[in-house]
Amino acid sequence: MTVTAKLAYADVNVGDELPAQDFTVTRASLIAYAGASGDHNIIHWNERVAKAVGLPNVIAHGMFTMAEAGRVVTDWAGDPGAVVEYGVRFSSPVVVPDDDAGTTLSVGGVVAEKLDGNRVAVDLTAAVAGTGVLTKARAVVRLA
Repeated sequence: MTVTAKLAYADVNVGDELPAQDFTVTRASLIAYAGASGDHNIIHWNERVAKAVGLPNVIAHGMFTMAEAGRVVTDWAGDPGAVVEYGVRFSSPVVVPDDDAGTTLSVGGVVAEKLDGNRVAVDLTAAVAGTGVLTKARAVVRLA
């Protein structure tokens, strides 16, 4: 079964920006993600251990960060199944303080290329406090 987005290929242009989103990441978010994913690595919840291995503090799971960034694409496309490729490189950890405010992951995207087969390539940016946390973040989406 081929899934396509609700957006029409003809209505999307290179340079179109996806609606940017901010995601609050708290220690509670990390605990919930650990339970759902089965990734209970101690660096994602124990500050003492995280610092002992050279991290600045507890950090978010890479796949959690990648998933939040991917939400910008799936929300824009209107159907998560329309994303046919998605990849990122992690450039900086998302450090999560031990408070109720957490940290804010800011994600934006732009249509970088129109491909054959009604597909578009979307390049994403993801940052915390102005520091990029993902590089080479790109999704390919099949449009209607």
